Amino acid sequence: MKQSLLQKVFLLFFLLLFVGGSLASSLTPAPAVAQADTPTATATATATATTAASALAVTAVQPNSVSNLVDTELVVTGSGFVDGAVVVLSGMGGLNTTFVSASLLRANLPAGTTPGGYSIAVINPNAASATLPNALTVTAPAGPTNTPAPTNTPAPTAFVRPLLVVNSYGASSAEIAPGENLAFEMTIANAGQSRASNVVVTFVAGNFTARDTGGVQALGIIDPGGTVRFWQPLAASRDLAGQSIGTLEVKVDYTDVNGTTYSETFALTFPVKRVATGGAAPTATPTATATATATSGPILRPQLLVTGYEVDQEQLEPGMGFTLNLTLQNQGNADAVRVTMILGGGSTTGGTVDGTPVPGGGLDGASGDFGKFAPVGASNVQTLGDLNQNDSLETSMALIVNAATEPGAYPVKVTFVYTDARNNSYEDDQVITLLVFKRPSVEMNFYTPVFDFFVGQPGSLPLQLVNSGRGTAVFGNFSVNGEGATFENNSFFVGTLDPGGFFPLDAVIYPEMAGPLDLVLSVNYTDDFNQPQILTKTLTINVIDAPIFEEPIDGFPEEPFPEVVEEPETFGQKVWRFVLGLLGLSSGVPQPAQPDFGVPSDFPIDGPVDVPVEGPVFGP
Repeated sequence: MKQSLLQKVFLLFFLLLFVGGSLASSLTPAPAVAQADTPTATATATATATTAASALAVTAVQPNSVSNLVDTELVVTGSGFVDGAVVVLSGMGGLNTTFVSASLLRANLPAGTTPGGYSIAVINPNAASATLPNALTVTAPAGPTNTPAPTNTPAPTAFVRPLLVVNSYGASSAEIAPGENLAFEMTIANAGQSRASNVVVTFVAGNFTARDTGGVQALGIIDPGGTVRFWQPLAASRDLAGQSIGTLEVKVDYTDVNGTTYSETFALTFPVKRVATGGAAPTATPTATATATATSGPILRPQLLVTGYEVDQEQLEPGMGFTLNLTLQNQGNADAVRVTMILGGGSTTGGTVDGTPVPGGGLDGASGDFGKFAPVGASNVQTLGDLNQNDSLETSMALIVNAATEPGAYPVKVTFVYTDARNNSYEDDQVITLLVFKRPSVEMNFYTPVFDFFVGQPGSLPLQLVNSGRGTAVFGNFSVNGEGATFENNSFFVGTLDPGGFFPLDAVIYPEMAGPLDLVLSVNYTDDFNQPQILTKTLTINVIDAPIFEEPIDGFPEEPFPEVVEEPETFGQKVWRFVLGLLGLSSGVPQPAQPDFGVPSDFPIDGPVDVPVEGPVFGP
């Protein structure tokens, strides 16, 4: 019992000791050093936050008006953005944000956002924020009009059609300066229920003028819910000076699966940079510090133009090879670096266009049309090097005309891809025109061999024209001429000649001098451009002096006849003549033999000729 009481006394003592120590610790004041450190930390954090907040700013949002039918990408420009910054829509919350640079953020605005006006705020990870009031307007499409159905008429079926809307658009500059070139980006979405085909986008000239493409782009097919994003270089009009907003009118034409045509017109707006019209003027401030107002200067960029071109053939024909020579000049106000020529048209798939980044990389030179003209010996892409301001250079490319090319005038697209000193990339598309002819294939020659001609004597020229081509040809006059001679019957109209057909020309020539004489054969026709043309060929004949027969002045010498020697008559001959006389036959004295001057029938006979008949001669 005593021991139990003693234990209780000791336990009560230690309990009182522990309670007293705890009360003493809670009543002890904090050290003075801790009180001095707290204000210093707060002041440092506040100064840091204030500095970050002062560097952060939101200047523009593109597009500033969107439809809530589909998701839309917003481009927020400003300064002071850091990786991890979030775009916040007033009254709605943060958006899915992608950090691009310290001056550019991309945010996704979901479909179904409540229509109305919104302020856009950007919040950095350090809690610094900046807000642009009334930066975005969200609209809803107009609902269908309820039209009462006629009595006793069945209800129509649901109307299904494609519907193209602008998903997003933007420019390479947050504010557009009058007279500058810019790159325009646009995304078109199909909010309808069927496929949109043959989509063609036309940029209507006004405050902005389309460059390079002629203001027309073909986008092809857009399926329901699908989007197509494309770029279009633009030039801002100088008439925008003094205006606050510039309007770009974009017309979109397309068809559905049944061929029904639809058309939409969009008016897209851009803020215009204010440009001072006078010199810099001081602006009064509370601190009496003069502030100069800057005046925007000219846009510096290279500009390449084809100032001349020619081919090394007189006329281009199907299947003919030729060399195309181009003269190029930099007429801009900056140097062009790494110039590349793409014949047939092409583009760059990377780098920047007017300073705006483009995904991908390389050159696309295979998308051109090479059905009429094709490169030979090298590709259609050539590197030309650098071209300084106002300088010119000449380049050439070997080509061939396709054998199946029909006669006509064919435009050829030439694209120049280059950069400037700031590594901004440019594309200049230009068009030249090449003419293709198809001359008739003919053969002009003699159809029989000819020999030497005599001076002053008429000679026959057996000529002919042959159509050696594979098609029917229509010819005009076929003629022959030459210097140093006169001609007769030397020109005739030919008309239509079938393949393999011929036309003869038998002309008469009177040469005037001896020696080689060139005959110029020609036939005229009308080419495929309704222009008169002439085909010629030269043949050479030989002319000699005509032979001259002159009679001698003293006449021709007379040749003496051979002397006839008479032989004495023998006694036997006399007896024989006597006998012949008795018989009543010729008994005259035999005449001597005459010399042989040939067969009488070989000489002309002017009158009768007596030929003596000799009788037999008997000897002893």
